[in-house]
Amino acid sequence: MILPDHEIRQYLAEGKIVIEPLSDPDVQIQAACVDLRLGSEFKVFKHTQEAFIDSKNPKQYTEDIILEDGKSLFLHPKEFVLGITKEKIKIPADIVGYVDGRSSLGRLGITAHITSAWVDPGFEGKLVLEISNLGKMPVAIYPDMRVAKLLFFKMASPAEKPYNMRDSKYKNQASVTESKIHKDSSIEWLTKIYKDTNSKV
Repeated sequence: MILPDHEIRQYLAEGKIVIEPLSDPDVQIQAACVDLRLGSEFKVFKHTQEAFIDSKNPKQYTEDIILEDGKSLFLHPKEFVLGITKEKIKIPADIVGYVDGRSSLGRLGITAHITSAWVDPGFEGKLVLEISNLGKMPVAIYPDMRVAKLLFFKMASPAEKPYNMRDSKYKNQASVTESKIHKDSSIEWLTKIYKDTNSKV
């Protein structure tokens, strides 16, 4: 069940869902979602001599950009950056969040996320956005603009081990965080196998 606007307001009033700062509730709370604003921090991919990104042993392949008030970031065709929401969110163990792009930006070719739509029950922190320009012209994006919408799904019962009770990689993230896939248990296991195999050669 997706929470409608009046239940979102009720959950916010009761502190079951936290969205801070919620600068303009009348504008941001839609019929069945909450619009989230773009933060001022980004990570952009550097030009490098590396042939590829090794997912099990990544190097520093991005650099930070923090925009001053009133400044914009020009996103060129096929360019990809990591951004972050201005708002910090907190959801309980019986709510799942889902992030989706806004139609108005989508019509300019801008995606707000690629695969990071799911927000686990019990998540707390800011949401990192995987922003890309699929169009043919550069597009200027600005901090504080409404960039994505967050939907809330009510679960049949609370999760036994919500996100905040697990050894989660992005728990309480407050800034743009690069991929931590190399910390997955499966990747660590593969890395050990490769090291053991190479040591026997």
